[in-house]
Amino acid sequence: MNHVLVPRRNPGEPVYRADLALSEHSARHLRRVLRLHLTTWELPFLADAAELALTELIANVVRHVPGRRGRTCIFRLPNREGVRVEVADDSPVLPLAVKGDPMEEGGRGLVLVNAVTDDWGIVKQWDQLGKTIWFECLTPPELGGSRLRRAKPEPRPEPRPEPVAQPRP
Repeated sequence: MNHVLVPRRNPGEPVYRADLALSEHSARHLRRVLRLHLTTWELPFLADAAELALTELIANVVRHVPGRRGRTCIFRLPNREGVRVEVADDSPVLPLAVKGDPMEEGGRGLVLVNAVTDDWGIVKQWDQLGKTIWFECLTPPELGGSRLRRAKPEPRPEPRPEPVAQPRP
């Protein structure tokens, strides 16, 4: 489930870029910025998933990166295809997407990112320390998105076992 990929395409110039020392309150500010851009681009239906994924990536920087320095970029994909968000930091430690104990407080951030976005990955900066974690939320074809770029299919419900009749005593 851990992804280390090179992005499929060059998303062009970001429409928003911030290089900040992040804190617990940074995610709230960046969610507002993201929602404002999505609303302006007439993509508000992507906001809930994109905001949750962004919050998880910012929380990883706050919890695990010394100095809490992070760079956040928001890209509008061409032709109303969706949004791409990147969060970069200078820590050489790659995060892991692990399914932990459901009672644990942390450890499931990238599992959530995987669940709510259409694609995501990690790009290791080989010429310097650090990495960029990115995700994309795509416009479904029925709302005007590209039919060539496919959003993740909806998860199939788990089949329920048929009840077994218990013999009467």
